[in-house]
Amino acid sequence: MQLPMALSALANILTVSQLAQRVRAALDETLDEVWVVGEISNFRVPPSGHFYFSLKDARSQLAAVMFRSANQVLPFRPADGMEVIVRGRVGLYEVRGNLQLYVEAMEPRGLGSLQLALEQLKQQLAADGLFAEARKRPLPFMPRAVGIVTALNGAAIHDLLVVLCARFPAVRVVVRPVRVQGKEAPPDIVDALSDLQHLQSVDVIIVGRGGGSVEDLWAFNDERVARAIAASRVPVVSAVGHEIDITIADLVADRRAPTPTAAATMVVPNHRDLTAWLARTAEALHAGAARQLRRHREQVTAQARHLRDPRRVLKALQQRLDEISERAQRAVTAQVRWARQHWRGNAERLQALSPLAVLQRGYSITRRVDDGSVIRDATTLVAGDPLRVTFARGTARVRVEDPSAN
Repeated sequence: MQLPMALSALANILTVSQLAQRVRAALDETLDEVWVVGEISNFRVPPSGHFYFSLKDARSQLAAVMFRSANQVLPFRPADGMEVIVRGRVGLYEVRGNLQLYVEAMEPRGLGSLQLALEQLKQQLAADGLFAEARKRPLPFMPRAVGIVTALNGAAIHDLLVVLCARFPAVRVVVRPVRVQGKEAPPDIVDALSDLQHLQSVDVIIVGRGGGSVEDLWAFNDERVARAIAASRVPVVSAVGHEIDITIADLVADRRAPTPTAAATMVVPNHRDLTAWLARTAEALHAGAARQLRRHREQVTAQARHLRDPRRVLKALQQRLDEISERAQRAVTAQVRWARQHWRGNAERLQALSPLAVLQRGYSITRRVDDGSVIRDATTLVAGDPLRVTFARGTARVRVEDPSAN
């Protein structure tokens, strides 16, 4: 009896795959759309771009996946410990038999997704140094041209132009119209900043728009806009919304203006104030020059009291020159006299030593005729040598007859 019962039961036996399929079909039929609140844990993103995580509360946890096609539209980045509300369906991952939540939408609980995305971007840009005061530049005192990035049909452009022209009529204004809200606004603003920087005369740029809701101003919370402002060649003034509205563009810009009107006031001086300042400066320069001139005149007058009459100084110098000339003349005369006496004594001594003086005393000088050498030794002569004898007066030519005769 037991065997037939066992054989009849075989007809209801399911394979693992069949059971998994039935479970999945039942889940798809009964839990095809559910809303679940829980805390994210074990969050990870593989190269595929899908989000894998667990959703848990105090008693249970459930594996979850959010495919890339769904998660790429999230304005914020999920993270461990974040409490979220998700919409999805419950299914069975048949390969492992795991119950899994397939998430199609996600919102942070207690904080809107836009606000959460804003806070996350602020943290990232702050870590990159874009909010640091050290990188922000001063505004030029008198720009050659002011660039404006805003919408042409808004109140902001009217306020900017009116104030700029009233404060400094000579300033050149270059307006680059853009869309200031919607998905196309951020890339439009980025392109406008790039275009204005190619104009060398533009020394400062105002980026802004009038007031609006958080969503209306969201283009100025875009990361692309923030990094374009930070990379600008010239200083950027952010003038977005009203005074209570603070966007990421305000935090990155070199200066933040609470309104477009305030931005125009920041970037150009008031020509009336400038004219008054020039007048005060000119007056101060004239007064300073007058004081300097008066001080120099007083110094010259004081120095003149200590100076002698130049005519008297010249006469004294002439007298001194005469005295020096007389002393020099006397010194030269004495020197010449001494030189003459010295020369006369030397001449007398030289005369006494002269061979001519010896000849005056009866001596003569005998030389060979052929080479003119003086004969000092008779033994050097031979009979017949021609000689020339010099006397005190005149000469005579002789010939040797006997050199050995006494």
